[in-house]
Amino acid sequence: QHKQTSGHHNGHEWVDLGLSVKWATCNIGADSPEDYGDYFAWGENRPKSRYDWANCFDCTGNSWGTYKIGGKTSISPTSGHDTARENWGGSWRMPTIAEFEELRDKCEWKLTSQGGHKGYKVTGPNGNSIFLPAAGWRSGTDTDYVGEDGYYWSSTLSSSNSGNARYLYFNSGGHGTSYFYRSYGRSVRPVTD
Repeated sequence: QHKQTSGHHNGHEWVDLGLSVKWATCNIGADSPEDYGDYFAWGENRPKSRYDWANCFDCTGNSWGTYKIGGKTSISPTSGHDTARENWGGSWRMPTIAEFEELRDKCEWKLTSQGGHKGYKVTGPNGNSIFLPAAGWRSGTDTDYVGEDGYYWSSTLSSSNSGNARYLYFNSGGHGTSYFYRSYGRSVRPVTD
């Protein structure tokens, strides 16, 4: 039986790259793979006009709530805080940092442009690929590094600082995983099992 390598789930397209999960072809809020889509603070379901600590889910001042070291360390799809599940429904969810590390380690990454937007073509072990646009980030009312860098939230909290969550990044110099302030607006690229 021929294994399906792409398809639709709940109205959104996925591609099988030969990894442990299927990857969406578009960011949340995007109409095409090269569209930047919307920006979300970690654990939030809607874009907003300003991204800072004062209006950030679960992180006002230093009064950490649900997600903290020693507490819940990652967002579960059914928590109401999974950006992908809340926007796309079905079995869509945010990637874990382990799934981003798999994308980082097992795929071929090529800096390219698609539809006038810079980003990376990420090709899996089976030869299928997705395009990740360099949407930059949102902080305060600013949008920075558009067309230069990509930042994609995982569902995983930093293991050393409750104020930080883990993400995938890329720029012209390369790609990898890191952690930064949960208040920043970043892209979300869903996965499904």
